[in-house]
Amino acid sequence: MQMKSYWLDTSPPFVSTSDALPEGKCDVLVVGGGITGSAAALALARKGARVVVCEAGIVGGAASGRNGGMCNNGFAQDYAALSQRLGRECADRLYRAFDAGVDTVERLVREEAIDCSFARYGKLKLAAKPAHYDRLARSHALLAAGVDPHTRLLSRAQLREELGTDHYHGALLMEKSAGMHVGRYVRGLAQAAQRRGACYLEHNPVLGLQRQAGAYMVRTSLGTLRAGQVLLASGISQVGPFGWIRRRIVPVGAFLIVTAPLPPALMAQLLPTARMCTDTRNFVNYFRATPDHRLLFGGRARFAASNPRSDARSGEILHRQMLSVFPMLADLPIEYCWGGMVDMTADRLPRAGQRDGLFYSMGYSGHGTHMATLMGTMMADIMEGRADLNPWKDFPWPAIPGHFGKPWFLPFVGAWYRLKDRLQ
Repeated sequence: MQMKSYWLDTSPPFVSTSDALPEGKCDVLVVGGGITGSAAALALARKGARVVVCEAGIVGGAASGRNGGMCNNGFAQDYAALSQRLGRECADRLYRAFDAGVDTVERLVREEAIDCSFARYGKLKLAAKPAHYDRLARSHALLAAGVDPHTRLLSRAQLREELGTDHYHGALLMEKSAGMHVGRYVRGLAQAAQRRGACYLEHNPVLGLQRQAGAYMVRTSLGTLRAGQVLLASGISQVGPFGWIRRRIVPVGAFLIVTAPLPPALMAQLLPTARMCTDTRNFVNYFRATPDHRLLFGGRARFAASNPRSDARSGEILHRQMLSVFPMLADLPIEYCWGGMVDMTADRLPRAGQRDGLFYSMGYSGHGTHMATLMGTMMADIMEGRADLNPWKDFPWPAIPGHFGKPWFLPFVGAWYRLKDRLQ
């Protein structure tokens, strides 16, 4: 078992054509070279902007490589409950933004010829308990009658045609959802932005910012650059002077395992329709077939910091959970195990906007592949003065009480979610 990202290990490496900061001034400096930063860099470069992307690690090495490669439309939350809390009109507007995210990924893959196996497989939202099926049924009734008629409710018996297990109690099928090889995607986005003129500098964290005469003096490990605008696309990064962001982001673990390749007959037994699959628990599990016919199985596993020992323990938990769903895989080797922290907000909805002249977009809460693409692309217009395009412009973003950047509270959050999963 290799303790590294399957997505990054099976995609061509990103090769930067720059090794130093450009002289003079850039129009926009982007902090973070993941999906948000690369989608923004591509859109800005297409507009003719001089763009510099500063990435503290490697392109795709953070949250953009810690996911299932799913472009799942719809919310992480229950649609019926969210529409009751926000109002039907607001909930539908946000729902359409998630749809637009999947559409934007598909468009960019086509326009930039990114070889990432993008396909609209659809998603199964799997009821982990009988009561969860009832909630899915209520959401389906509202969705099908309004914002998304491309949904179907599947009983437990009907689910047998979609999934080779009796572990779940039915499902909501969302036909617009897609899957892709996210390693090839994020690196393909970065290569496309670089082809358009964006300057990428990996292993070059932003260490300081100073506002000066309508611009920013940006201090990095490679030197200082003057930037007309700055976009923070840094997710849960603990590097740099961004405490305001860190107090509002909940860093949660995302852990994944990937099996050895499955025989075609066995894969057809497990996932005959190749849907993206995610369940209804707070300690969520999700799984899918990879483009090279492996089973990827991921989830929260534990609310704990990421390090090699912690990731290995999370991999053991995921393996047990995978076998509870698919016991016939008991003898199949696990070839990859990896994880790390990703960015979540308290209400599990993204945030984007401007504060003290700095633009930001993050907090995708498990829907980052397509929402990061949408918001990164959209930020190029928002930074030109089109704040009306921002679907999150009216959402407050208060600091989390007692949170100053270090996630000391993760074990308590984990205990709370475990209790909710037992009681609900």
